[in-house]
Amino acid sequence: MLSLQKVDSFYGRSHILHGLDLDVPGGQITAIVGRNGTGKTTLLKTIMGLTDRTGGRIALDGRELSAEPTHRRARAGIAYVPQGRQIIPDFTIRENILMGGFATTGRGRPRAGGIPPLVPKLFPYLMQNLDRPGGVLSGGQQQQLAIARALAAEPSVLLLDEPTEGIQPNIVEEIQNIVVRLNSEEGLTIVLVEQNVAFARSAGHHFALLEKGRAVAAGPIATLTDDLIHRHIAV
Repeated sequence: MLSLQKVDSFYGRSHILHGLDLDVPGGQITAIVGRNGTGKTTLLKTIMGLTDRTGGRIALDGRELSAEPTHRRARAGIAYVPQGRQIIPDFTIRENILMGGFATTGRGRPRAGGIPPLVPKLFPYLMQNLDRPGGVLSGGQQQQLAIARALAAEPSVLLLDEPTEGIQPNIVEEIQNIVVRLNSEEGLTIVLVEQNVAFARSAGHHFALLEKGRAVAAGPIATLTDDLIHRHIAV
């Protein structure tokens, strides 16, 4: 579904991704793993067109996106939940969610005018508190809000950057279950950047292991062996 071929990506003069190849199968979870600083977040930002300069080819369902600005990539069906959530604290929960609907404009149907149907199903707390400011939510609740905002764009591909980072332990399992349900029940294609290798192994169908901006290993999740983890991830 989503294909990257010989992709380079830069912040200013800093060359972060080096000739990276990645194939993301439709309807499955692809886990992106590796040590800190290996280019995992940059990979997601590159897919969204958020780095300073890129080379190579990025395509979604055969449609070339490499030269498209970020908003057109969103309209094509890619949604991004960034590291740190980046919700707007002074906006209400409702307003934060509805912001995501603007990405559907220009995709052949009206802009989403309400709360996505998945939100009541997955996030009952948010539905019960739609008029609360986003800034008063806990870290786990803000993560739920960031995912709900992304779902308002009606994406076919969801990019998740460390969705359990900084989340209180009692909420981590809940977030993990939501990620799995989005794929297994809703058929959403997910690219998951995750430091928790155990979660990546249990949730993912495929993986790519990054080191120094390159994919040094990739394949079915069963081939993410202990040896690979010790050589490229374990400290």
